[in-house]
Amino acid sequence: MKIKYTSESLVDLKRLREFIASKNSLAARRIALELQEGIEKLKLFPKMGLPVGLATNPDHIRDLYISNYTIRYLISNDQIIVLRMWHSKEIEKDL
Repeated sequence: MKIKYTSESLVDLKRLREFIASKNSLAARRIALELQEGIEKLKLFPKMGLPVGLATNPDHIRDLYISNYTIRYLISNDQIIVLRMWHSKEIEKDL
């Protein structure tokens, strides 16, 4: 399976990394790497995330939890589409 990122998810990753880097640049690099490595695992295990119960098709839209971060993604044919990502202290609806 291929991994694709929406423009929103790339903005999210940049926002998260910049926020953490303002406090600790090494931690920002480490967390960005953890997120990317976790997302790469979806190639082998696309259903490892939990179904999003409120989604129109919860079996295809899932949340992957990595530490305090949520990665929302869509399983679509032969690809995983990363839709959004956020820290647990952020409010999902505000993204």
